[in-house]
Amino acid sequence: MPNDKLTRFSITIPEDLLREFEQNYYSDHKRENRSEAIRFLMREYISGERWKLDDDKEICATVTIIYDHHLPGLSCKLTAAQHDSGDVIICSTHVHLSHFSCLECIITKGQASDIKKFIEALKDIRGIKSLNVNITAEV
Repeated sequence: MPNDKLTRFSITIPEDLLREFEQNYYSDHKRENRSEAIRFLMREYISGERWKLDDDKEICATVTIIYDHHLPGLSCKLTAAQHDSGDVIICSTHVHLSHFSCLECIITKGQASDIKKFIEALKDIRGIKSLNVNITAEV
């Protein structure tokens, strides 16, 4: 946002937190300076939270799940949940992590309310070990 007026502010944080930030985030992500790194993190956080407040907002998101595919009926429940939300699902990728665990990444685009409904349907399915949502872009 190059035309935005910049405001200077200060924060107080523990030295070790700043050192870890500069060593692990700031330098690894090759931001021009500390301010740009913090601006990036703030934008990322706001984007990731804003969709939760505005059900009419159109968003893109990835939903990543890890589950035990040997659990009886689980695959059918996952397929049914995806078919019920087919209007927001663009594609999904399925990989085998181990003999028991599968990872599926589901790419979605649509109204936040519809994507929330899909996520809640997944949360209700017994056998999902992990569920992560990442807002990748606002449309």
